[in-house]
Amino acid sequence: MLDNDDLEQPNEDESEGESFAEMFEQSAKQHTQWLEPGQKVTARVLKVGTEWIFIDTGQKGEGVVDVKEFMDLDGNVTAKIGDSIAAYFLSSSHGEMRFTTRIGGGASGNAQLEEAFQSGVPVEGMVEKEIKGGYEIKLAGTTRAFCPFSQLSLRRTDNPAAFIGTRLPFRITAYDEKGRNIVVSRRALLEEEQRRLREEVQAGISEGMTVSGTVTSLQEYGAFVDIGGLEGLLPISEIGWSRVKDVSEVLSVGQQIKVVIKTIDREKERISLSLKDTLANPWDLAVQTYPEGSFHTGVVSRLAPFGAFVTLTDGIDGLIHISKLGGGKRINHPREVLKEGETIEVKVESVDRAERRISLSLAGAARAAEEEEATLSEFRRQADEAPTGMGTFGDLLLAKAKKNKK
Repeated sequence: MLDNDDLEQPNEDESEGESFAEMFEQSAKQHTQWLEPGQKVTARVLKVGTEWIFIDTGQKGEGVVDVKEFMDLDGNVTAKIGDSIAAYFLSSSHGEMRFTTRIGGGASGNAQLEEAFQSGVPVEGMVEKEIKGGYEIKLAGTTRAFCPFSQLSLRRTDNPAAFIGTRLPFRITAYDEKGRNIVVSRRALLEEEQRRLREEVQAGISEGMTVSGTVTSLQEYGAFVDIGGLEGLLPISEIGWSRVKDVSEVLSVGQQIKVVIKTIDREKERISLSLKDTLANPWDLAVQTYPEGSFHTGVVSRLAPFGAFVTLTDGIDGLIHISKLGGGKRINHPREVLKEGETIEVKVESVDRAERRISLSLAGAARAAEEEEATLSEFRRQADEAPTGMGTFGDLLLAKAKKNKK
């Protein structure tokens, strides 16, 4: 049986449960009330929905941000689960906390704009009209700001009027006279986004990787290639296995190519690329294609004091040493015998695949030497087969002289 004390005392679990519920509610209220409208917080993205992005601010309950604030110009959502973002508290209703990453106005518009200037948080504005040197931007309420032409986009547009009537995010770069003189920039935000994308790309690449890229510009020393937000240099020596004199003869701006990442200097943000490494190495078959003693046709590609370089095929050059160009006579420079661009026949003297060297000689001189060697070999053969009783070579000559006298 239960005594009176048992009947009068509440259940311990029930008491603790009610106490915990009360404390939870009070704690939630305290944390929610702790945030003031316009207050900046750092939050982590928990979920990306079709209309809202849910964030964890460290408070009781989840916060939400309009998904439109994280859409790029193509309508793609840039936020993903786990991202850390900076947001401003707007209001709380039914346990749901509303946040924004852009200050767009309200009753405390100017105060929020000044806070946005101090903290660097983006503000939302409407491009009202084109004025001298830039645009007039409408911010919170009736607040007006100025955006220079150069600060509306990364590159100056040929049609400035195309932006009029559009709502865009800006960063306040100057806030004077209590809000009567405000200057804004959209370019600053675009550059930050570019840096963020570059960091993401850098984190996902490594030396030796093959990636897709777009040629962005051509230079005398090579080409710049965009590999997904990062620009790398493709040196002229890495464009192909053959010697390239003019980059524009091989590449064009806007061309899509595959390149290998040669080196990455993360401190200086420099990336070196190679198109050559994606192509078959012609030297792999050089020994089979150009065996010693074989004859080929080539083009004189370059003349040097020590000899002439001859291109046999793309990426394969051989050298005719100056000593093999004079036909037995001494010459001072290969230009005395050959000229660049001339097509000639050559003989392969030797192939060094490891050093990527092919030694050549002129085919005419080589064939003449071969014919002379063949004649001498034939003479030696006949001499070896002659009867021994005929005497020495001198005796033969003497006998022939006597015969002529008769």
